[in-house]
Amino acid sequence: MASRAWRPNSRRWQIAPPYEGAADLARRLGTTSLVAQVLHNRGIDEAEAGTAFLNPKLTDLHDPGLLAGAEAAAQRIARAVADRERILIYGDYDVDGITGVAILHALLSMLDADVHYYIPHRIEEGYGVNIDAVRKLTGHGAKLLITVDCGIGAVEPLAAAAAAGLDVIITDHHSPPETLPQAVAIVHPSVPPGSYPNVDLAGAGVAFKLAWQVAKAISGPNASGRVDGPMRDFLLDATCLAALGTIADVVPLLGENRVLAVYGLRGLPATKHVGLRALIASARLTGEKLDAYHVGFVLAPRLNACGRMGHAQLAVELLTNAPEARAKKIADYLAKQNTKRQRVERAITEQAVEMIETRGLDDPANRAIVLACEDWHSGVIGIVASRIVGRYHRPAVLIAVNAAGGQGSARSIAGFNMRDALEACGEHLISFGGHAMAGGLRIEQGKIDTFSEAMLQYAGENISDQQLTGALEIDAEVQLAELTYAAVETLTRMAPFGQGNPPPVVALRSCEVLTPPRRIGRSGQTVTLRLGQPGCSMRAVGFGMGDLADELCGVKYVDVVAQPKINCFNGNTSVELQLKDVLWQ
Repeated sequence: MASRAWRPNSRRWQIAPPYEGAADLARRLGTTSLVAQVLHNRGIDEAEAGTAFLNPKLTDLHDPGLLAGAEAAAQRIARAVADRERILIYGDYDVDGITGVAILHALLSMLDADVHYYIPHRIEEGYGVNIDAVRKLTGHGAKLLITVDCGIGAVEPLAAAAAAGLDVIITDHHSPPETLPQAVAIVHPSVPPGSYPNVDLAGAGVAFKLAWQVAKAISGPNASGRVDGPMRDFLLDATCLAALGTIADVVPLLGENRVLAVYGLRGLPATKHVGLRALIASARLTGEKLDAYHVGFVLAPRLNACGRMGHAQLAVELLTNAPEARAKKIADYLAKQNTKRQRVERAITEQAVEMIETRGLDDPANRAIVLACEDWHSGVIGIVASRIVGRYHRPAVLIAVNAAGGQGSARSIAGFNMRDALEACGEHLISFGGHAMAGGLRIEQGKIDTFSEAMLQYAGENISDQQLTGALEIDAEVQLAELTYAAVETLTRMAPFGQGNPPPVVALRSCEVLTPPRRIGRSGQTVTLRLGQPGCSMRAVGFGMGDLADELCGVKYVDVVAQPKINCFNGNTSVELQLKDVLWQ
């Protein structure tokens, strides 16, 4: 039907194939076929799994003892606590690492352990366990080193730690190398492969599971196998930290990741954690019902900001042992750092876009984008790389160049494994790491051009034409009448939304424009209109689509893609459409 469009990124509509078993699954769940279709799109075809998804329970969490290495690690930690050995937690500087460190530090402090932490400097030291830090730390009397959200690839540094007399426990979730580091225990959801039901645990999730196993080892479970008393209360509150790390690290919000996210988000508004309360207050979210958006786009960026602009030490202090007055001061400082980060990010993004379009790097012949600049801040280029991917629909590698060489951040698109790509170009790099959708690298300045050529060649051989066109993933094509209050209310129970569980989106064809579209909002960048199909009508809102008020003048029928939502206003509730795309003739 449509020959004209309003599209943020010229995306093609990709509607999921109809699920033949939708009616049967809907009957067994007591819901609608639309809900069943959306569940199927999330990989859920059984009634029991659907019930668990819509009504997650803490009892759905896997026993931590199933995590290979967790029991051995917990016993070693319990012995270190009993013998008053000095314990050092070595964590990553992102939100996942910071919250994982905070979970283990809080538990061990609660047990009166001699526990300390170390976070490397993002710019000066880079990601992961580095040998210089290990050499420095071994002189402080530590007997046990626990890595958090890092370490699985640190063969040489951890060998040096072991040679210096430290017992090492690795907790990580990143892709393991063929040769594993020397350690007393490795707590990792895919080491060995297939040993744990959830390979998508975030670093904070792994730390939470280890803390749970330590609690069992030290206090002993009751007859039902559950930890009681203060340990149970601690673990319940620790889901808030685990949720922060899980959502911020963009792991799939399915299975037990979903359980941690759901219960952590529920607990955040009333958390007793001094640092979290200060963080929430600094964002003016006290008393609010928090969702994945608040974590991913409000709270997590503040925790990340000081690490991106300098050192993450303050963020860790906020979440570990900062008293109330100090926590407020740190939270306010993080807010200012985040504002500074946003300013730097905007400037780099504008410069990167200008470089791409001036050099013609957005030509379809280029299947990847590699940029390097001496003026860029290495702590921010990962965010900019994500924005470049979103804008141009191809993998992006941004490299901040300094006197010591280059530090790069890479982001990818679906179907193109970035870690594999970096490995294929590894001969040009000092070091690299990451996973399918993101990676990091270090490179000599003189090798940037040859690395760029190698990456472009690899991308050209491994990315199809279709992958270069951004897809708007659509759960189902429906009629307005199917978007009942009951159906949409059930869809909202699928939150929190994120990786692996995006907000449900539907396509509606031949909707009549019943009222003239008009601009609303302070800046006029939001459009509102009423759409209808036989026997049904509904309000639609398009944020950032104010121009549609002019574009749709005189248009009678449109096709739309929208997220159905429950709107609450002045005590009234109704279903409305949040527009994602509009097509018309």
